[in-house]
Amino acid sequence: MKKVFSFYVLLVLLNLSCVTSENQHSESFPLEEKTIIELQQLMSDGTYSAVELCQLYIDRIKAVDQGEDGLHSVLELNPDALTIAAALDLERKAGQLRGPLHGIPVMIKDNINTGDQMETSAGSLALLGSEVQEDAYIVAKLREAGAVLLGKTNLSEWANFRSERSSSGWSGRGRQTRNPYAMDRSPCGSSSGSGVAASANLCALAIGTETNGSIVCPSSLNGVVGIKPTVGLWSRTGIIPISKTQDTAGPMARTVADAATLLGALVGVDSNDVATQDTAAVVYQDYTQFLDVKGLQGKRIGIFRGPMGQHEGVDAVMEQSFLAMKAAGAILIDSIALGEMHYLGNAEYELLLYEFKDGLNAYLGGLKPDFPYKNLEDLIVYNRVNKDQEMPYFQQEIFELAQTKGDLNDETYQEALALCQKISRVEGIDLAISTHQLDAIVAPSGDPAWVIDQVNGDNYRISSSSMPAMAGYPSITVPAGEVHGLPIGISFFSTAYKEADLIAIAYAFEQQTKARIVPQLLATLPLP
Repeated sequence: MKKVFSFYVLLVLLNLSCVTSENQHSESFPLEEKTIIELQQLMSDGTYSAVELCQLYIDRIKAVDQGEDGLHSVLELNPDALTIAAALDLERKAGQLRGPLHGIPVMIKDNINTGDQMETSAGSLALLGSEVQEDAYIVAKLREAGAVLLGKTNLSEWANFRSERSSSGWSGRGRQTRNPYAMDRSPCGSSSGSGVAASANLCALAIGTETNGSIVCPSSLNGVVGIKPTVGLWSRTGIIPISKTQDTAGPMARTVADAATLLGALVGVDSNDVATQDTAAVVYQDYTQFLDVKGLQGKRIGIFRGPMGQHEGVDAVMEQSFLAMKAAGAILIDSIALGEMHYLGNAEYELLLYEFKDGLNAYLGGLKPDFPYKNLEDLIVYNRVNKDQEMPYFQQEIFELAQTKGDLNDETYQEALALCQKISRVEGIDLAISTHQLDAIVAPSGDPAWVIDQVNGDNYRISSSSMPAMAGYPSITVPAGEVHGLPIGISFFSTAYKEADLIAIAYAFEQQTKARIVPQLLATLPLP
């Protein structure tokens, strides 16, 4: 009852505005910027059924996402979506509501298993027909919560772990995802499609995955809220892996409230993922209780300026954000130190190469017996044979380097793991938090979106994702402003399982600034 009560209290108390706008593809989309609470109200009062909500989003996807000039953020629509929605409508009619996600359309990244008619491909043509038999743990939780799985989103192929010269949002299966603020600009990655789909109002919510920056960066560049949870808060079972120490899925949404709602719904102890069995992991299954407009009052927040000084426009947005936080009662501790990153050398890359080979081989080995690609080496051969489709712009040097690595007992791997955790945790976030008695650390999330360049690859300078990613600690990015109409995000991060504190801070910041701007789906960025 506590969970349902919290949701309906929010329905009454939260005043989340619905912003409307026009764009080049659609003059009027009735669900534009609608929040979970607003969608639930529309279903509750009979304005729309879950089936009708899904159909509206499907029609919008066909109008703005598909076709040569579309966003290309959605790889596949779920052929069962309307049937699932119809069953949920019957439950609603019978007074059987499962919770705040009942009937809500959600998109998931295409490296997350679904045991249904859809493919799970990580964007690679090689995995088409792999026919996974079971839902990923978080997908099963999503269905139990009453969400409608609307479809799968495009991504940087293999979660951007194939080439050092990749173009974010490009995959062999889905080709190039585009930024909804200026469609010749990068959506960042690897959860490119999830960020674009959430921002462009192609779904109510989306799920991405992150190893280092893959939720934070596309959330920032696409003007949405992204939560990278503590590793272990959400299960990774059934997600195509890169790193067992850094991988996690997480919510991507247009508001902190919506992201927090999704976050709590998918928390759970999974017997197949040891990371979820930490006794500290399942503290809350409803994070909406921490949505406090006064959540910044008295909070001690350390400013990490390491990523700043790269772009005057981003710096200006950050300074304005710091002033807004002070105005809301935060106590800012300026210019904190955050570990000695230069001591890392290639340690994180080494760790990822080892864990990728180990994890991917295990994943492929668990597919149906007649699936032809059993390990990383098989995929390398596949890409070479199909280079015109899979490698027209960039190669697979990361695959090839990972293939040379041994197993996880190698001394090189063990040393890399120990160094990464020492620098990011003991001498990094944990030390900064304890030294300054901080509630959180704040930094810019990333650059303004750069022009897509499939020949040379991505062009970014600014990131604050590495420390929390290596540590396995939570981070939240929230829209903070814009540079020439391109969104800029701000990140808050802390130590393990501090999602509740971060949500309170992020929500208060969001309500203080209301910085999200609705994308116009412009062909290019109009500059002065």
